[in-house]
Amino acid sequence: MKDNALELSISGMTCSACAARIEKVLGKLPGVEAGVNFAAEKAHVRFTPDLTSAEEIIGAIKRAGYEAELSSSDSYGEEKEKKLAVYRQELRRFWISAVLTLPLVAQMAFMFGAVDSHQDVLPRTLQLLLATPVQFWIGRRFYAGAWNALRGGSGNMDVLVALGTSMAYLYSIVVTLAGLHHQHVYFEASATIITLVLLGKILEARAKAGTTASLEALIRLQPQTAHVERDGSVREVAVSSLIPGDIIMVRPGESVPVDGVVIDGVSSVDEAMLTGESMPVAKRRGDKLFAATVNGPALMRARATGVGSHTLLSGIIRMVEQAQGSKAPVQRLADRVAAIFVPVVCAIALFTFIGWWGLAGDFTQALVNAVAVLVIACPCALGLATPTAIMVGTGQGAKAGILVKDAQALELAEKIKVLGVDKTGTLTLGKPVVTDIVPTGNADDLLRVAASLEQGASHPLSAAILARAADLTLTAPQKLVAEPGKGLRGELDGRPCLLGSPAFLRGQGVALDEAALLVLQKAGKSIVAVARDGHALGIIAVADPLRPSSRNAVARLSVLGVEVVMLTGDNQQTAAAIAREAGILRFQAEVLPSGKAAAINALKAEGLVGMAGDGINDAPALAAADVGFAMGAGSDVAMETAGVTLMKNDLNNVADAIALSRATLAKIRQNLFFAFLYNVLGIPLAAAGMLNPVIAGAAMALSSVSVVSNSLLLKRWKPHP
Repeated sequence: MKDNALELSISGMTCSACAARIEKVLGKLPGVEAGVNFAAEKAHVRFTPDLTSAEEIIGAIKRAGYEAELSSSDSYGEEKEKKLAVYRQELRRFWISAVLTLPLVAQMAFMFGAVDSHQDVLPRTLQLLLATPVQFWIGRRFYAGAWNALRGGSGNMDVLVALGTSMAYLYSIVVTLAGLHHQHVYFEASATIITLVLLGKILEARAKAGTTASLEALIRLQPQTAHVERDGSVREVAVSSLIPGDIIMVRPGESVPVDGVVIDGVSSVDEAMLTGESMPVAKRRGDKLFAATVNGPALMRARATGVGSHTLLSGIIRMVEQAQGSKAPVQRLADRVAAIFVPVVCAIALFTFIGWWGLAGDFTQALVNAVAVLVIACPCALGLATPTAIMVGTGQGAKAGILVKDAQALELAEKIKVLGVDKTGTLTLGKPVVTDIVPTGNADDLLRVAASLEQGASHPLSAAILARAADLTLTAPQKLVAEPGKGLRGELDGRPCLLGSPAFLRGQGVALDEAALLVLQKAGKSIVAVARDGHALGIIAVADPLRPSSRNAVARLSVLGVEVVMLTGDNQQTAAAIAREAGILRFQAEVLPSGKAAAINALKAEGLVGMAGDGINDAPALAAADVGFAMGAGSDVAMETAGVTLMKNDLNNVADAIALSRATLAKIRQNLFFAFLYNVLGIPLAAAGMLNPVIAGAAMALSSVSVVSNSLLLKRWKPHP
């Protein structure tokens, strides 16, 4: 039975305990596995359709007291509008609550300087009239949330707020109606706590909106219209109406509407939004175009190949959403604490009340201290500590061309000790070029003969020689014969010519410059020897050159404490030359694709292992590694297998990804430390009678905001220039 994936938008959650409850409810359904992100208000669900349907999953969430609906990148704008509408409604309620609460707070300030602190500035009946709508209209969300949580057999922040404020409010009503003028009333405490908690939720919502800014920026890049050729004319249509095969016109300065292939025109395209690379990329017939990149100075015609959800940009958006909605292993501790947090806090509040009333004989003080315990102990900060940092970190990564598949890959990346790297296309350019021409006479004559013989051949060395001879006039060869594994023999202008390996030409009695050969062979280069009329014209060296950035990247990784080990199918001599040039101390040559996976598994004895590669042959090793890094210009198989996709074929991006992982995990640890410290210090202070409930409410509201704000500092992270 095949599992399906479901992305749901959840509303009504007030703290991490709510997220834990939804996970628990969904976990009871057959064939369902769910992860709920409180910060993103999303649920990622995997389910077996034969056992449970999507409708049953949504129904279970609604029965638990929350709202759920299908989520997609297409509905992102609608979801945001709904959240904005809820935010505006909450803001209006806050201002109403603040207006009603302000006289109560002002009265409390006057009372501090009064001789008789029991003397009320405002009549108690007026205080009752002001506090009641705050308690039961503004604060009804807390009662509803508490009821849903308790009905499901769990507790959340709403339980603590509803219980604490209700105790203060009901006590004040009893004192007021019984005419006990010598006793304090705490209408101002209950109303102020609700107002401050509401203010904290509003500030938290605003701060959380900043964590998704990078994702929103990606979504805004998607063009809405395109110019398409239809019925012999060019017309402007909605991008959503395009289909694969449509011929589109991309005018100068326009955003490319869909993925496609250039069929006419030469221009340059700004692909910074995909790769982070500031330099435009030249485009001509046969080159790929990607949606949302920006065309440069010239008109191009292209054939659409990927539209709608099948563009590279849509895939990036899905990957970022998936990563932001996933859970890092480090969050498990916070989840376990949140699951038992509310019952433990209620027990502490009860013991606080009993202790103060029984030992000190002061019912009023016992009540106030118990309320302070309930209010100060909010699990929100714990629930926000990890997901907000992950949301900001993955968003910043996407802007830099680093796409993280899930939070686990992001967490593990910081611990990598060894990085296996493929040579071709990862350390090197992946495209052989002529590096040396050693003629016995005229260099152009040597190159012309070699390229003329190579016409029509398909191996990489031929392509390199033909590319180098692009400006020369070639001659069509006659009597061309291929010697498999050796070379070519033929005639040019009636003169016999040979091309091939040095051993092939030696076997034909041609003397070569052995000293030059030895130097080039030691450098790990492939040698093509050329002769005419039985005499050597010279030798041509071809190599897949090291990327200009690879040596610097290896050095950066070394500074980060990561040893680079090169794994390649090339021969020992070529591998040694590339490793030496890149500054790599360890390498394995003549490694088959299956052998790369075995090599990665063997390296795991030294610690966590990463693997960077770009080809189909690298997929087994990427899967075997603790974290796989797929170079973006590589195969789809490699990208699907890896935990991190790098949009640029530059090993420096691996170092950037590790640096991003370390920065994100540092924020997570800071957030968890502050969240735990807040409760570890706050609850004992409240129980000891050292915290006023109003101060506790303000501290509770600010704790969540501080955690989110700390996560937002990750926006300062930038990739290495």
